[in-house]
Amino acid sequence: MNIHEYQGKELLRRYGVAVLDGHVASTPEEAEAAARKLPGPVYVVKSQIHAGGRGAGRFKEDPNGKGGVRVVKTVEDAKAAAAAMLGKTLVTKQTGETGRVVSRVYVEAGCHIARELYLGLLVDRATSRVTVMASTEGGMEIEEVAADHPEKILRVAVDPASGISGFHARKLAFGLGLKGGQVSAFTKFVTALYRAFTELDCAIVEINPLVVTGAGEVVALDAKVSFDDNALFRHKDLEALRDDGEMDPKELDAVRHDLNYVALDGEIGCMVNGAGLAMATMDIIKLYGSSPANFLDVGGTADAARVTEAFRIITSDANVKAILVNIFGGIAKCDMIASGIVAASKNLHLQVPLVVRLEGTNVELGKKILAESGLSIIPAENLADAAEKAVRAVKGAA
Repeated sequence: MNIHEYQGKELLRRYGVAVLDGHVASTPEEAEAAARKLPGPVYVVKSQIHAGGRGAGRFKEDPNGKGGVRVVKTVEDAKAAAAAMLGKTLVTKQTGETGRVVSRVYVEAGCHIARELYLGLLVDRATSRVTVMASTEGGMEIEEVAADHPEKILRVAVDPASGISGFHARKLAFGLGLKGGQVSAFTKFVTALYRAFTELDCAIVEINPLVVTGAGEVVALDAKVSFDDNALFRHKDLEALRDDGEMDPKELDAVRHDLNYVALDGEIGCMVNGAGLAMATMDIIKLYGSSPANFLDVGGTADAARVTEAFRIITSDANVKAILVNIFGGIAKCDMIASGIVAASKNLHLQVPLVVRLEGTNVELGKKILAESGLSIIPAENLADAAEKAVRAVKGAA
């Protein structure tokens, strides 16, 4: 689960992470009032959407204008900047051409920037440890830095048994070329950030840029915070920070029904149980010449009601020209899934070709239910057969 910059900074502030003062606003008048609470004479007005590259982005309504992050010098200009952003659609590299509508801005105090650095924390699957990454190339896309100059990315893996220590932070600080009091400020910053990461069950915390001010302070100028969805049951207060407006309506609907769904831009809707099997299904659809319209894992305990909701979400995508169901029955037996497929197809008056591959517990009974349903369900013997038939159905409908 992602949250906005202003929400992330407020959480990090509670853990002692150095951030600048700022206030969120949803109207130009609120933005002006927010600026008046800050010392000035420089203010930064930032669009709040769940995407990076806001400063380099463009607004659909004003493609030749300024981006989604603007530096101003008066409270009146802060109000004008907010008016130019609010209600407009911001397009960045991460949003694609669809963009995101800006419904709030963050008005933050300016500061004297001496250096821009990068700092990020994530769980590294290779080491099974929280890894702290740092780079002198702050303010840039870290993916580009990793591709073009991997030697400029420093990494320190933290043993979960001992936690973070001063030597971890000092190693990074020296690698970044920090000196004197900057080293101690950086050490304090990293230690607090690691504590926030672990106690909040974060998936990633990214500070880009992390700035060194003219006074030698180390401050988070931006904050991207994402949480592990599987741990949200422990943090109801964090779950309340979810901005439904930033989510695809289909993905939001899926969350409410305990479905793992990600909207894609293909034409074959997928309903699968198990994340690995879902990935394999999407891959083989590509292999046979089409593309998946979604990732959808109904889970190992799927029942008829969840199958119906899954079908409803898939068919709400106007791009879907066929549906491929790939189920390996275990706890969720094939006959139960088959009954759910039949019920959903009838209730939703399914109009697109439906290809079903079943395997596992009670598979023969499941196939019998599908065959006797009276519906035009296309059976498949294996995954390759299912993908080939789904792609053929799409090509025939085109």
